[in-house]
Amino acid sequence: MSIYQSDKAPEPVGLYPHARRVGNLLFLSGVGPRVKGKKEIPGVTLNDQGEIVAYDIEAQCHSVFNNVKDILEASGAGWRHLVDVTVFLTNMKDDFGTFNRIYAEYFEEVQPCRTTVEVNALPTPIAIELKCIAALDF
Repeated sequence: MSIYQSDKAPEPVGLYPHARRVGNLLFLSGVGPRVKGKKEIPGVTLNDQGEIVAYDIEAQCHSVFNNVKDILEASGAGWRHLVDVTVFLTNMKDDFGTFNRIYAEYFEEVQPCRTTVEVNALPTPIAIELKCIAALDF
């Protein structure tokens, strides 16, 4: 088993790696839109208590897809290796259409299996997180 950390992706918010390879499978830990070394989150406006008061799901989608790409590359993989993506949205009703449109831009050629679920909250003040699995031997 190998553990991978990207020097471009944001630091994990707990004790876990960006990715772990087991055999020919690469498992990415949950990836959000945060940016390495920055306190501000793309597309997120917080109040003084750190609660979300406004957010731009489009900005968050682009940021999270870039973070996934950076982690894949740091692990010796690429976009084409993705086989399964689980998407966590905090507001399915308002954000699914925008997310789905942007997702199609990134995944037009590579079409991994996908599950999208709504969650009440995520560990940081974000509206989207991805959990990805890649296969490296093809």
